[in-house]
Amino acid sequence: MAPGLAHDRVPAPEGGTAPLRVAMLTYRGHPHTGGQGVYVQELSAALADRGHRVDVLSGPPYPDLDSRVQLVRLPSLELYRPDDPFRPHRRPSGATDLLEWSAMSAGVYPEPLTFSLRALRWIAGGRYRYDVVHDNQVLGYGLLPVSRRVPVVATVHHAITIDRRIVLESMDDPKAKSGMRRWFGFVRMQQQVARRLPRLIVPTEAGRRDVARELGLHAARLEVVHNGVDPDRFRRIRSRTRVPGRILSVCSADVPLKALGVLMDAVAKLRAERPDVSLVSVCRPSPSTLESVRRLGLDQAVTFEPGVSARRLLELYSEAEVLAVPSLYEGFCLPAVEAMSCGLPVVATDAGAMPEVVGDAGVLVAAGDSSALASGLGRVLASEALRRKLRSAGRKRVLDRFTWTETARNTEAVYLDVIAGQRPPSAASRR
Repeated sequence: MAPGLAHDRVPAPEGGTAPLRVAMLTYRGHPHTGGQGVYVQELSAALADRGHRVDVLSGPPYPDLDSRVQLVRLPSLELYRPDDPFRPHRRPSGATDLLEWSAMSAGVYPEPLTFSLRALRWIAGGRYRYDVVHDNQVLGYGLLPVSRRVPVVATVHHAITIDRRIVLESMDDPKAKSGMRRWFGFVRMQQQVARRLPRLIVPTEAGRRDVARELGLHAARLEVVHNGVDPDRFRRIRSRTRVPGRILSVCSADVPLKALGVLMDAVAKLRAERPDVSLVSVCRPSPSTLESVRRLGLDQAVTFEPGVSARRLLELYSEAEVLAVPSLYEGFCLPAVEAMSCGLPVVATDAGAMPEVVGDAGVLVAAGDSSALASGLGRVLASEALRRKLRSAGRKRVLDRFTWTETARNTEAVYLDVIAGQRPPSAASRR
């Protein structure tokens, strides 16, 4: 049977609901593209654990999925490949390809819109029947006609308007600013689509407030369902030795929102008092970050490891003494939860959802302040007793709050509410 075709029902898991047929949409599905890719990979597997049949409709780069989850490939022109950008990966064919090429040529980021149109064409084919469609922050116009055929739930990991604001504030050249505003042209579409969907999932209470404010939505339409981690997989590899003074940072892209420049300044301040301090950054550095490394004399202290394997990431969590999250905003921050699950202390900014995610299991500092970040990191690096306390508190916090099993259970409840057209239950009734 082809992926996406109507599935035969299977028995419900003991104590669970009847299996659902779920179409999960993600315009970029690979985990290396960021937390949204991890979300699709892990949540689809956790839903399969609960007996549901999940098809992931994805554009490239494609996700690595559990064997029980079907991948439906919806090829794009791949105009933003790092190795060969702005050139079609295949010969354009049809109106959607033409739209994708034309929008890119005009300086507008087209993938959310064009992917949503390809997903609409797949779902509207007539043979493909789903109980619910789960959109992973695509929010393209094609989702609106989909919602007239199938109940739709959308996850908004964070409001992209915040990214846009931070990026624009970091730029001085008026011409470059104008071009960046044009690139973010898809944001208006996402706002309009979000306002017309009956239910949105956000990963934190802070996210609920921010998304409601930024998108002009009533908070009652936003359901908080925490993201998670697999605590059995994200455990410290005890054969790996902690490296004294080793700081780790993990981010999907070196953009102003992630504030890697602030982290470089903090590392330089720390090394003035403790020369053994080093940083490994799981990220592909931008030219400006590389310039900061050179200017601050950190060439021998900072290493970049972009696109690491799952095993290597666990090794890095196991070798570091502290994870640094210098972001100016985070809607959730999966690396912080992964680190806590691995018993790695976290020093993070107080921006966005970080206080809610980290709680008392980490050290919080003022966002954008390299001296405060250096002080927080120095505190943790200097005290084995504090590191031991944070390791224990972090692991406990993950087990209590942030597992994909719990994410799937609460997501399933949202599916059933939307399918039934019911009012969302309170958070208290979910726990």
